[in-house]
Amino acid sequence: MMLRKVLLVTTILTLPLAAHAQTEPVTGVYVGAIGGFNIKSSPNINNVQSNIPGAAGVVTPNANLSTSIGGAAVGTVGFGLGNGLRLEVEGDYRGNSFSAASGQNRSGNGVSVGSGGSERLYGPMVNAVYDFNNLVPYVVPYVGLGVGYQWAHLQNFATTGNGLGVGGVATSITSQDTRGSFAAQGIVGAGYQIAAVPGLALTAEYRILALTGTRDYDAGFTTRAAGAAPVTRFGKFELGHDLNNTFLFGVRYNFGVAPPPPPPSPIAAPAPAPSRSYLVFFDWDKATLTDRARQIIKDAADNSTRVQYTRIEVNGYTDTSGKAAYNQKLSVRRAQAVAAELTKDGVPASAINIQGFGDTHLLVATGPNVREPQNRRVEIIVR
Repeated sequence: MMLRKVLLVTTILTLPLAAHAQTEPVTGVYVGAIGGFNIKSSPNINNVQSNIPGAAGVVTPNANLSTSIGGAAVGTVGFGLGNGLRLEVEGDYRGNSFSAASGQNRSGNGVSVGSGGSERLYGPMVNAVYDFNNLVPYVVPYVGLGVGYQWAHLQNFATTGNGLGVGGVATSITSQDTRGSFAAQGIVGAGYQIAAVPGLALTAEYRILALTGTRDYDAGFTTRAAGAAPVTRFGKFELGHDLNNTFLFGVRYNFGVAPPPPPPSPIAAPAPAPSRSYLVFFDWDKATLTDRARQIIKDAADNSTRVQYTRIEVNGYTDTSGKAAYNQKLSVRRAQAVAAELTKDGVPASAINIQGFGDTHLLVATGPNVREPQNRRVEIIVR
């Protein structure tokens, strides 16, 4: 007996939560802002080209740069189609500092290389994102793909190593150049809709962004041979393998989303003789009767005793939110609830014909997945 009471109380307490577990698809214009941190894979310096006379092999031909964890921020403007698909444009920024490097001298021996400065990555991307609505309670997982263009700016970049060239020559490379390339990214994330603020959602994302090809940067090359003055010339070097793992947290706001309006006062539609009809409205995803609904049913029962009727039709309907099979069952439950109240008010059960029409025969025409209060109804027809 105690177990049954516990189960009953648990069911009653979880019903309101279940009612709010259903999520709404993003429809129309939305904006988003997210920030977090970026982990960059180690980029490579390749194909150094310097016009220092006789410098072939003096400047390091290859070096691997290490980076520190940096900051990231993304702003988006998009449009939801209402079926889970979203299209958006973003502007993004990532910044990572160079912390160390390793290289080789002309003989192929590894040497220690110091490195400093940072890479500032920014640009526009166009994304297609798909939301998995109502896959799990409360949270909407989503995936996406994006393409665009990114500029990579070397801020105070410098790398210096001893013994990189012939005879222990020290070599430095410095650059403040900016180069761009096409980019692609993958997105995996989840959103949590805030019921108290319609349209607002908290988001968490992981993005992997890759720049295509390599970028040729203008640079200054300085050699410092023992006992000689430094020699500086200008040339180019390639920086490649730019792969970014970005973790972001933020908010998204969908404009034009308003809380569902309260059900309008049911209006008993005047019908010409010999039939009369009455409308009873329901809350979203509910088949329980309100006090106003019981009063309308009582009026229908009382009026049926004053006319010569052949039958009483009780037809249930739903709005277009939810799946069709579920809506069909919900419309039948609503019709059964009204029929039971009519019987309680003195109408013979044998005179009542119950039908459920699900989300068909809408009173107010809408598209799919729309919560329209006037479509959540039962019609009582006295013939």
